[in-house]
Amino acid sequence: MGELRNNREKSRYEMDEEGLTAYADYRRQGERLFIDYVFAPPPLRGTGAAGRLMQALAGDAREQGLKITPICGYAAAWLRRSHAFRDLVSLP
Repeated sequence: MGELRNNREKSRYEMDEEGLTAYADYRRQGERLFIDYVFAPPPLRGTGAAGRLMQALAGDAREQGLKITPICGYAAAWLRRSHAFRDLVSLP
């Protein structure tokens, strides 16, 4: 598993696995992080790569004192299922 990168130029969090990059597009407004889209390349789908990305992203948000507003259906579902990070959810 790769390390989480915040690619501020592209406004997305990225994580490399098996030479491929999974990412989550975001927008930040004040103390809120909007997760617009989560993507895992087809060879990584079903491997948990997107979940590991979300876990790292949510951990980073917590460290920064941010709340997360999931726009992406995957991000919303992941946060709903996460006992450790569901407290970060902030609906619009």
